[in-house]
Order: sequence, then structure tokens, then C-alpha cells
Amino acid sequence: MKTSSKFIVGAAVLVAGLGIAYHASNPAPDSSLPIDEQMTQILNEGGCASCHTASPELPFYAQLPVAQSLIAGHVAEGYKAFDIAPMMEAIAHDQAVNEVDLAKVEKCVMDGTMPLASYSVAHWGSALTGAKTSIALDWVKQHRAQFYPNELAAEAFKNEPIRPIPDSVPVNADKVQLGKELYHDTRLSGDGTISCASCHAIETAGVDNHQYSDGIGGQFGGINAPTSYNAVFNFVQFWDGRAATLADQAAGPPLNPVEMGSASFEEIAARLAEDAAFTKRFYEVYPEGLNQQTITDAIAEYEKTLLTPNSAFDRYLKGDEQALTAEQVEGYALFKDYKCATCHAGVNMGGLSYEMMGQRADYFKDREMNAKSGLTDADNGRWAQTGMERDRYRFKTPSLRNIALTWPYYHDGSVATLEKAIEMMAQYQVGRSMSAAEIAKVKVFLDAQTGEYQGQRLTNANPR
Repeated sequence: MKTSSKFIVGAAVLVAGLGIAYHASNPAPDSSLPIDEQMTQILNEGGCASCHTASPELPFYAQLPVAQSLIAGHVAEGYKAFDIAPMMEAIAHDQAVNEVDLAKVEKCVMDGTMPLASYSVAHWGSALTGAKTSIALDWVKQHRAQFYPNELAAEAFKNEPIRPIPDSVPVNADKVQLGKELYHDTRLSGDGTISCASCHAIETAGVDNHQYSDGIGGQFGGINAPTSYNAVFNFVQFWDGRAATLADQAAGPPLNPVEMGSASFEEIAARLAEDAAFTKRFYEVYPEGLNQQTITDAIAEYEKTLLTPNSAFDRYLKGDEQALTAEQVEGYALFKDYKCATCHAGVNMGGLSYEMMGQRADYFKDREMNAKSGLTDADNGRWAQTGMERDRYRFKTPSLRNIALTWPYYHDGSVATLEKAIEMMAQYQVGRSMSAAEIAKVKVFLDAQTGEYQGQRLTNANPR
């Protein structure tokens, strides 16, 4: 008994000693430092750059046979999921960190999943203590308040990763009217049959609900047409991000030989110039006349008005507790628990980052096996623009606003139902399996994303 008691006392002393040593080697940053400096210290001590940058500085033992494979795997997975370099650069220059990066940091801190336990065991100063966790979460909150003030939300929801859609953004009304006409004008196409609205119809939630859109001469595009509603909130346009602005995007389809098939904007301008009344009104707004810059600028100005505020979820965020059902509130909690809100963040619930399609499982291998179809050029995603291997299969995240109306889903339009899309996202992006009950709750939450256009609830005239 005495021996046993001595052992217990000795073990307790050892544990206490280790605890004291642990906390002594892992102190929180000095609270007198600016919050950005405190956060930078936490990120550096946590070794985040060791796995989440293109060229990490690894310790000597990373080359040892026992550790090499394990560490290489962590580095590959970490960099694939999150490149931390842009965030560190933004913090260093007091600039806005991407809302998606903020959401990713917030989620992993709340879950305690970073740094990995296997890393913290060898680096005592890296682990997130309670004090460090509080600092990190406070930093996220302060950063959001500074750079993304959530003025429309109720006080309880000001720090949510998703913000309500505003009723409007500043526009030039005269340009909007011209842009509206051009958006619906088939003269932008080579044979006068296709307009912007052919693939992005206003009455069908800004899409055509086809896997691939019909182009000139009966041709088909190679990628699913995203919605034009709320596109102003995307950080870039197109799935591969090749257009920096709405105007840049508007310049693409008219000259695409598969989509609208015009030879040049000079040809388009000449066709439009035959319309004397339209030309007169156009010159009153754009004295420089009809050309690529003015035509696409007008279309972009119109697209800025394609906003769908006042969804049930937006009303909930603004403080209307009755706007969502209990099941939808549970769906939102699951949406965040399954990390959906780490990529589908901001006003548009997406459109703010490029993410790997198949982060946790090989989507393209499974699709090829199931559909017996190979990869297409469109499947390369962002890689087509950068040539960087990390960007292969990486796409701009789609908006989830009005998602119940914009089927089929994914860049390849291969998924017919929202329920299936949710199930597959959990599998391929998070590495978890959702139960049928969980899928149903997330689905009804996403149903609550349907907003209003010009004061009327958005609908889709296409049969389901």
C-alpha cells in the first residue's frame, strides 16, 4: 500500500512538474503588444508555415527515415488545404485578410485541430493553450470588425463568417439601362441567336439549369454556367478566375467560338451602330462610343444590380429570430460544424477563394470510374491560368446564394440534386459522412438562401 501511495504521489508530482514546464515553455504573447503582433507570434510559434507554405523551412529530422514520410504527408496536405503566406503578408502590412482565411483559422482554433498533436508533442511551445486560443479568436473578431464591418447584422451575429446581402451597391443608372439591353441583346453573338441571358437568364436564377450551356451553332460549352446573381461580390469571375472584374468577364463569351462566336468587338460595335436610336442613347452616356471597354462596362454596371437580398437567412442574421425554422437553425449549425462556412463565407457565401475539388478524396478518379468519362480541360481549374501544379483541380468556390434554384451542381454540372451535392461535399472536401437527417437539415438551411430580386422572391421558371 505504501509503495502504491508513493507511486501515486510521485506520478502526481511528475505530472504537475511537466505541466509547469509545459506552460513555462508555452507562454501567451505579451498582452501589451498590438493584437496583430500577438497573432503573428502565435502563428510563428505554432509552426503554421511549416506545413502551409510552398517552401517551408523544415527541421533537420524531417530527412530522417522514420519522420520523412510522416512529415512530407503533413506538409503536402497542409499546403493543399491552406496557403498561409497571403494571410501573413496581409497581417504584416495591416491589410485585410481574406474572409475565407479568417474563417479557416477561426474554425481550426475553435476545434483545437491545429497545430497537429504530433507536431505539438515535439514542439511544446506550438500548442494552443487557453490563453492563445482566446487571443486568436479575439484577433479574428477584431479583424472582421475592422475590415468587414457587418453593419446589417444584429449584434449577436456581427462576427458570423457570413454577412447579409445589401439591398444595393452604387451604380450609374444610365449605364445600367444600357447594360440591361446589351445583356439581353443577341447581336453580341455572331449569328444573332445568343445573348448573355441565354445562359444566365434573369427568370431562371441567373443560370440555364443545363449541365453545359447551348452555344452558337448548336455547340455546347465545357463547364457549368454559374449564376450572374450577386456576381459582383465574387473576388474574380469564371470558375478558373481568368477574369478579374465583371467587365472582364463580359468580354469573354461574345468572342468565344463555342459560346457566342463573334469575331471581334469591332464587329459587334458595327452591328449595334446600325441601330441609330440605341447608338444615340449610348453616345449620351459614353461619348467615346461603342467599343469593347464601353460595352462591357455597361453590362457590368447592370450586373451590379442583380442582387438578391432579404433571404430568410439574411433576415435571421439581421435579428428576425422567426425567419428560420428550428430545423434550419440546426442546419446552419451543421453547416458550420462540417466546415462548409470556412469556404462559403462572406456576403456571397462563396466566390472568395480557390479551393481544391477533392480535398479529402479523389473526386475526379471516382467520377471517371462511375461515369466512364475522362478528364476535360475544364477540370484543370485554376491550373489553366497559372500552370502551377498546386492549382490543378482548384476552382473558385461557387456562391450558395439561391442554390436551391441553380441546379445542376459543381463545375461539371454532374450532380442533379442539392441533397447529393451536400453529401458529396462532406465526403470529398471534409472527409466525413453525413447522415440522411443531417443532409436534410443542411438542405433546408440552404433553401433559406433564396433571396428577393427587385422586391420579389426569386423563382426559377424552368421545370424541375
